[in-house]
Amino acid sequence: MKSDWRQAGLDSQTVALLEFAEKLTAFPSGVTAADTERLREAGFADEEILDATLIISLFNFMNRLTHALGLTGEEAHGSHSRILPSPEP
Repeated sequence: MKSDWRQAGLDSQTVALLEFAEKLTAFPSGVTAADTERLREAGFADEEILDATLIISLFNFMNRLTHALGLTGEEAHGSHSRILPSPEP
């Protein structure tokens, strides 16, 4: 699955979610109502689609932030202490 999830024999619902995640990640402006409809057809409720969209978007945001700041690994987890201003004593 790590090298090619399309060849991993996953169930159709998981494949639909991964296709959506890939499109939202690589081409966010290309996501349309048809994409969310495909998720509904795969068995996802609207609340689940919203949750998935929020989680995918958050991971994309965090990845872009850490890449832009040149952070990796554990350094990324503690980055808030260097980015945000220190509280005043």
